[in-house]
Amino acid sequence: MTALRLGTRRSLMATTQSQRVADMLTQRTGHAVELVGVTTEGDVSKAHLAQMGGTGVFVSALRDRLLAGEVDFAVHSLKDLPTGPAEGIALAATPRRDDPRDALCGPAKLADLPRGARVGTGSPRRVAQLRALRPDLEVVPIRGNADTRLRKVTDGELDAVVLAYAGLRRIGREDQIAEVFDPEQMLPAPGQGALALECRTDRTDLLELLGTLDDPATRAAVTAERTVLAVLEAGCSAPVGAYAAEGEKELHLTAAVVAHDGTRQIRLSASGDPDQAERIGRGLADDLLGRGADQLMGERD
Repeated sequence: MTALRLGTRRSLMATTQSQRVADMLTQRTGHAVELVGVTTEGDVSKAHLAQMGGTGVFVSALRDRLLAGEVDFAVHSLKDLPTGPAEGIALAATPRRDDPRDALCGPAKLADLPRGARVGTGSPRRVAQLRALRPDLEVVPIRGNADTRLRKVTDGELDAVVLAYAGLRRIGREDQIAEVFDPEQMLPAPGQGALALECRTDRTDLLELLGTLDDPATRAAVTAERTVLAVLEAGCSAPVGAYAAEGEKELHLTAAVVAHDGTRQIRLSASGDPDQAERIGRGLADDLLGRGADQLMGERD
């Protein structure tokens, strides 16, 4: 049996989560899977994500390989996916999501950092929420993989950095975590902690095969969150957070748009049947826009 070719970014984080998916698929279906490393624009550019157009810079090269038939399917961090459809490509599965929260890595919790402490992040969403929680901090824009960012703390360049908790756990860096933020403190990015499995729309064999890894509760939650992002027409350069708590009978969605300087935010919640995830997300986004979310997103420091 010919092994399925799984396209993945080459970073430790990406290959670790892709190998996890490969192992799950082999265990459930018996199909062998081999990883094919792909370098994306986001991996080679030194610019910050907002300057590169944000969403999609880690995705396009993998999708090109899919469409060319050079790989059979690809694994992405779901938060990296653009919210709009991609011609010829299907979201075949969203496996069970890991913990979506953000984590502070450094020697102390956020409340215990000294005044003026330097905290690094590459996310405008995290910047805005950090400023809301601690206006006295110096928030420093950073790039690089998780270990590169963590090294800035151990080398003394920064006092702390904020990273996704799920990613830190996947690569075994839990010992670097000082605090995991409750969503009440810091709303995660839409889709954070979840993985996306994509293949070509004409590969009906793969759609069925990969579908064995799909988790309906996760798909409902991330659909609600990403619908908020889509309706707001916001990408990763916008200070938007969203989190849908996955219940069996009810989905509870919270979303917020935060001013870049952290001084103001619009935060709303909505609940409903998980089968109506897209409608819940759309309704909540419309309510945010009705409260002035578009103006808040358009403001800069």
